[in-house]
Amino acid sequence: MTVEATSAGAILFRDTRGHREYLLLKSRPGDWEFPKGGVEGDEELQQTAIREVSEEAGIEDFRLIDGFREEYDYVFEAGGNTIHKTVHLFIARSFEASAELSNEHRDLQWRDYEQAINTITQDGPREILEQAHEYLDELVDEAEAAEGGRTYLG
Repeated sequence: MTVEATSAGAILFRDTRGHREYLLLKSRPGDWEFPKGGVEGDEELQQTAIREVSEEAGIEDFRLIDGFREEYDYVFEAGGNTIHKTVHLFIARSFEASAELSNEHRDLQWRDYEQAINTITQDGPREILEQAHEYLDELVDEAEAAEGGRTYLG
């Protein structure tokens, strides 16, 4: 039997001295991923993403960036069932410099874009990080054009 499951999370970034870094969490099986988790009750996807960032990264001061949501899916076996999981990822900007490891993960690291792309093992999240990075670059470019000067959004 195939069971449908839905998760949501966020590609979390911070701006360190004009340099964008992304938060990666190392799962128990050893994959590097973004904060994410299952939708609970009648939560909206964004609510789930916000809760998971708080629970898994210990970060409270952040905000979701409007206009970005991508998804990937995968299949795995659990408890005799085939689980088809769809993961929705948003982008969130952290205003806190440090994150806190939860008991759900083995490690966490802030990585610049090149490091992050090379660290993520799964195709789905890696492709979405590429899209998110381009999306943020475009926002920065638009802000600079509007300001007529140098503005850094992150």
